[in-house]
Amino acid sequence: MSRILVVEDEPTIAAGLQDDLQVEGFDVDVVEDGVTAEQRALTGDYALIVLDIMLPKKDGLAVCRAIRAAGVRTPIILLTARGQESDKVLGLELGADDYVTKPFSPRELVARIRAVLRRAEPPAPPVENEVWTHGDLQVDFGRFLASRRGEPLALTPTEFKILRAFVGSRGLVMTVDDVLERVWGKDVFLTDRVVYTHMNNLRSKIEDDPANPRLIVSVRGVGYRFEG
Repeated sequence: MSRILVVEDEPTIAAGLQDDLQVEGFDVDVVEDGVTAEQRALTGDYALIVLDIMLPKKDGLAVCRAIRAAGVRTPIILLTARGQESDKVLGLELGADDYVTKPFSPRELVARIRAVLRRAEPPAPPVENEVWTHGDLQVDFGRFLASRRGEPLALTPTEFKILRAFVGSRGLVMTVDDVLERVWGKDVFLTDRVVYTHMNNLRSKIEDDPANPRLIVSVRGVGYRFEG
């Protein structure tokens, strides 16, 4: 049974989320402030975190930033209010895997949770082998481990999925729609901005000069090509 941490300070919403997720077979812990959420995320064994942005003591974006900085790779779904477009983008840049805008249906949230959990499963290895090496970069897709110059790289599960998709399609051009389908699946509806944000995050970690990438090259008007 997957264990989920729900971080929500509105009692009615929190109770509803807990009931809905338990009916779907998840084991659910609920906390109502950012400080407790960060402590639980750092010490608890969770399959996924549902994290509201507007929280007392410490907001959700700060919690996301802190646990990613600590090396925690647990998938995160943000709960955002309508009109918080900048918060959504910042959340993705900080390492969140997806977001759901309030008000939302329980069915939508459960679908997104299952999709994120599927993406977080260890990916199948590339055709060549499980380990990809390029210069001082080494990525073990089977074990979700990455390093650069011998130092660990904190890639998120989504970033591993994106990189694996490109390694398996070396030299070919992938459109944004190709990336969405390969990484998120056919039945998940996300904006192109989600792909752009995750791509920028990945480039910032694996490229020598993220502003002038040489591994994942942009093809104007088409998409991306992997040159690694």
